[in-house]
Amino acid sequence: MFGLPGRVRRVSYGWWVALTGGLNMIFTSGPTFQGSSAIFLAVENEFGWSRAVIGGVASFGRFGGTLFGPLEGFLTDKFGPAKMMLFGMIGGGVGFIFLSQVHGVVTYYAAFLVLSLGFSMGGFVPSVVAVNHWLPKRRSTGIAIVVGGSSLAGLVVPALAWGIDAHGWRTTVFWIGVVSILVAPFFYWALTRRGSGAAGELAHDRRVAQSEAESKGETEIVGSDLDFTAREALHTRAFWIISGTHSLVNFSTAAVSAHLLLHLNDIGIDPITAATIIPVIAIVAFTFQMAGGFIGDKFSKQYPISLFIAIQGLGVLILAFSTSYSMALAFAIVWGIGFGGRTPILHALRGDYFGSKAFGTILGLSSVMMGASMTAAPFLVGLQFDIQGTYKWGFVGLAILAWIASILILFVSRPVHPSLQEKAIVQTGTIKG
Repeated sequence: MFGLPGRVRRVSYGWWVALTGGLNMIFTSGPTFQGSSAIFLAVENEFGWSRAVIGGVASFGRFGGTLFGPLEGFLTDKFGPAKMMLFGMIGGGVGFIFLSQVHGVVTYYAAFLVLSLGFSMGGFVPSVVAVNHWLPKRRSTGIAIVVGGSSLAGLVVPALAWGIDAHGWRTTVFWIGVVSILVAPFFYWALTRRGSGAAGELAHDRRVAQSEAESKGETEIVGSDLDFTAREALHTRAFWIISGTHSLVNFSTAAVSAHLLLHLNDIGIDPITAATIIPVIAIVAFTFQMAGGFIGDKFSKQYPISLFIAIQGLGVLILAFSTSYSMALAFAIVWGIGFGGRTPILHALRGDYFGSKAFGTILGLSSVMMGASMTAAPFLVGLQFDIQGTYKWGFVGLAILAWIASILILFVSRPVHPSLQEKAIVQTGTIKG
């Protein structure tokens, strides 16, 4: 393997894992999440399809991700994040090349399914799983770095919009696919510098992370016996409250990512100018993701999660009634605060409660509920637009769902591990906790 300068080697490997995950998110979420509405607008201009058909492709792609979410988590736990990133990014790249050649609805949907599954398999899940293993005492900050990459991807959306305007959307998405394939081996190398086992990469990572923690006088056990299995997690109320909260708030996340530039175009903001809103979201969200990571590592997580989700709901309400660039800018700031702050803390809460050993599988199982909302939202909001000719009331409904989520998370509490319940039975004859 390539050597690194001594000063760089002294930085905890966990932070390099987090930075790798953040860079991965720039590649995997930029064109499929932050910039998807720019692609959708170009597709609408060429084919003239309805908003339900155009936005529904995001629903279709996420439907595939929802079906394969538990499998993705299981495979990440079994084979490790590095292999998942390698094959996922190659698959996503192939999907974008396929997208550049489509001429009908069926092939359009098929291409988006391929690229969505690829970037889902090689993006967020393996990135967060790796951080959860390597930074057990700083997982909120580590996850903040990962999701911060998704926000920073918004900074390239104006370039994406320019590329589509100057060279056409087909040429632009073709080269996105090529670049994704070319950079995939870098991510594999970055996550395997410390060695990798064939099917035990994460077990190896856990041992090395534990050794690093002990050398610094830290006593937390990485991958302890009190980590939950996926089956055990499914029997806890915390699993369902966290998943339900994430599902409700993701209605607005998915719908806004798919329809934002379409809505701004409808209210008279040209595509290039509208695209400048996304870097504002990116900068604000990144700032509050870092702040959220710090808050999540220092304080109880439920209350800041609730506050940030409520702010995200306020942001989408502002978008519903936006009629000018200045109102769109206000949306970008408020939305960036809410979305940015809640994301790392909510994911870290899952790691705090259920541990590391089966985190990928547990996250994958949670993605069934999260994916269901992200699948439905772009299509339903597009359909609502086709019926009413406005996004206003669809966005109002999304704001209400976010506020319900902000209340639901307040009812979560740390689950008691089954082994501790059995111990309580032995000692007192009753189940405590």
